[in-house]
Amino acid sequence: MSVLSLVVRLAAMGTLGWLAVTDVRDRRLPNKGVLAVAMLFFADAAVAPMSLSATGEHVAIAVVAGVLCVGLYLMNMLGGGDVKLIAALALWVGGNLLVATSTMLLVAVTGLVVALLGLATRQLDPDACYGPMRGLAFFSCRRGVPYGVALAAGGSAAILLPLWLPGAIALFLKH
Repeated sequence: MSVLSLVVRLAAMGTLGWLAVTDVRDRRLPNKGVLAVAMLFFADAAVAPMSLSATGEHVAIAVVAGVLCVGLYLMNMLGGGDVKLIAALALWVGGNLLVATSTMLLVAVTGLVVALLGLATRQLDPDACYGPMRGLAFFSCRRGVPYGVALAAGGSAAILLPLWLPGAIALFLKH
């Protein structure tokens, strides 16, 4: 893994962090941030370098994930920004089952924590609170659940795990 690939991955994670904060604050995931996450995948594929067939596999998986999530959007189960972010993150996940499982597990656990936090703070109004309580009030589920936080956490795992996995698997096989 090159240093340039690491820089691209850190930029993608920074963008995911910005998207998470924006989702908590405004309950939206701006298209420019989601597009940046997707485009950074292609930048990483170019510098890694990833073969054209492997890149195509990642794109196909992202298309399938996007189409499935559009169905959830049409049933009012996901927001439009969440659908786009899931498709962008599916680019990073690709066909690696361990990365996909870890990503989905982290999204589910983080989503549960965010939803419970939203329920616990549902009576709070961010405009009426100050200090740390204001930060908590932004999670109030009265405005919907900011699922972008969970997606950003899982996406960070999808971006970092491929860097860590080869060494971890080699260490595991050595013992």
